[in-house]
Amino acid sequence: MMRVLITAGASGVGRAMAEAFERDGWQVWIADVDAAALQNTPAGWRKSHVDVADEEAVSALFAEIGNLWGGLDALCANAGVAGPTAAVEDIKLQDWQACVAVNLEGAFLAAKYAAPMMKAAGQGAIVVTSSTAGQYGYPYRAPYAAAKWAVIGLTKTLAMELGPYGVRANVICPGAVEGPRMEGVLEREAAAKGMTRDAVYEGYASGTALGSFVEGRDVAEMAAFLCSDKARLVSGQVIAVDGFTVNPDPKV
Repeated sequence: MMRVLITAGASGVGRAMAEAFERDGWQVWIADVDAAALQNTPAGWRKSHVDVADEEAVSALFAEIGNLWGGLDALCANAGVAGPTAAVEDIKLQDWQACVAVNLEGAFLAAKYAAPMMKAAGQGAIVVTSSTAGQYGYPYRAPYAAAKWAVIGLTKTLAMELGPYGVRANVICPGAVEGPRMEGVLEREAAAKGMTRDAVYEGYASGTALGSFVEGRDVAEMAAFLCSDKARLVSGQVIAVDGFTVNPDPKV
């Protein structure tokens, strides 16, 4: 049976990924910093309370995976935080660093410890969750956009380094995903721009060709596909699941 680790897997997109992989017959291991959310997940999933920006904790997680599973077939480096919503001159350095630590360094650390397992096995798949903010930029969200651009460069490099060992690496760039985290973004962005929450929401939706927000399951199904044999020659790719963004920041 195939084995997948999903970071930030207890809720939102990560949980949708875990459900999609389980439906496809995978063994699922989720890691999350939210202990309460971890408790509210299916009993059949392995679970670890981990801060993905803490190298000691990540190292211990992969040691446990090695001991209990003997290896790993897929990694979904999905952990991310929204970071501050403010003009660049108003962003505090510590807020910048906290955002980059989770979004970029968290993906790096997961890949760092997954790579030896996959290289030894001669196969594996890594999927990193970026964002359309990593393709177009994102006004008032400089640290988030910078980190999401950076994980694309990281993943393309992983595809080059690990390809000779049979390991693939790809990026998913979700658009605006329905859910509690996006609701917080909408409220903060509305305040920063002097707009209503509904106007910001409509701006995101109307900025896509399909006129719609994304659901977690849309991203999850792409992750499951990229880790499957159906995508055996897909590597180093950046795939948007966003309804096709035609205007990344309407009404600004």
